[in-house]
Amino acid sequence: MTTIKYSNADVDGLKVFYREAGRVDAPALLLLHGFPSASHMFRDLIPLLADSFHIFAPDLPGFGQSDMPARSSFSYTFDHIAGVIDRFTEIIGLKRFAMYVFDYGAPTGFRIAAKHPDRITAIISQNGNAYEEGLSEGWTPIRAYWQEPSNTNRKALRAFLSPQTTRWQYTHGVTDETKVSPDGQALDNFYLARPGADEIQLDLFGDYKSNVALYPTFQNYFRTHRPPLLAVWGKNDPFFLPPGAEAFKRDIPEAIVRFFDTGHFALETHADEIAAAIRDFLVR
Repeated sequence: MTTIKYSNADVDGLKVFYREAGRVDAPALLLLHGFPSASHMFRDLIPLLADSFHIFAPDLPGFGQSDMPARSSFSYTFDHIAGVIDRFTEIIGLKRFAMYVFDYGAPTGFRIAAKHPDRITAIISQNGNAYEEGLSEGWTPIRAYWQEPSNTNRKALRAFLSPQTTRWQYTHGVTDETKVSPDGQALDNFYLARPGADEIQLDLFGDYKSNVALYPTFQNYFRTHRPPLLAVWGKNDPFFLPPGAEAFKRDIPEAIVRFFDTGHFALETHADEIAAAIRDFLVR
C-alpha cells in the first residue's frame, strides 16, 4: 500500500495544500494540475509511481484545498500563481525535480522552468500546451474576451463553469464513459460552486492570454536547454490538439510523444498506461 501524506505549506502567508508520497531519497517529481481540478486528479497516478519517485502534488492558489483569497487581496494571474508555486518548491526543499504538467499546470510549470532551468531534470506534459497550433476552436469565446474584455464577453464564459461542462470535459472523447469515475468531476463542481470561485476562474480565463504571449519564451527555453520531454496526450482533447504535442519535437527533437485514445482528463481512463510511459521515460 502507498502511503500518501496530506500537508499544508505556508508560502509567505498563503496556505498551499499538497499531497506527498514516496521515499525522501528518491528522484523528485512535481505534479501540477489544471482547470477546474486540483491535486486529486492524480489520485490514481501517485500510487503507480510512488515506489520510484518522491512525489509532490500541490493545489494551485484558488483551487482545491489551498487558500482562495479574495480577489481584492490576491491577483489571480498565471504569473502570480507560478510565483507562489515557485516559492512552494523552495519552501519544501525541492532543488532538482522533474515536473508533470497538465492544462493550467503547463504555463505554471513552464514559467518556473524558464526561470530556473538548472532545477528541472525532465518534463512530462499531459495535454499541457505551449504552441499556437495546439489551441482548438474551443478557445474562440475565450479569445473574444481577450480581445474585448466586456461584461457581455465575460458573462458568456460562465458556461465553462457549469456542472454540465465539467462532466463534458471529463467524458468528451472517451471511448467508454463507464470508465470515468464521477468522483473527480463532483469534487471539481463542489470547488467551483464556492462563493467567489466563479469570478476567480473568469479572471484566469482572461489572463490565459498571457500564457499564449509567453509561448515564444517557453519555446526558447525548450530549444536552449533541451530538457528531456515526454508528451502524453489524450488525442481527443477538445481544447488542446495533437499538433500541440507534436510541436515539442520542433524545439526538442529528442522529445517523445505518445497519444492515447481518450480526452482531456487522460488520467481518468489511462493512468496505468501513462504511468508506465513515465516510468520508462524517467528511468532512462
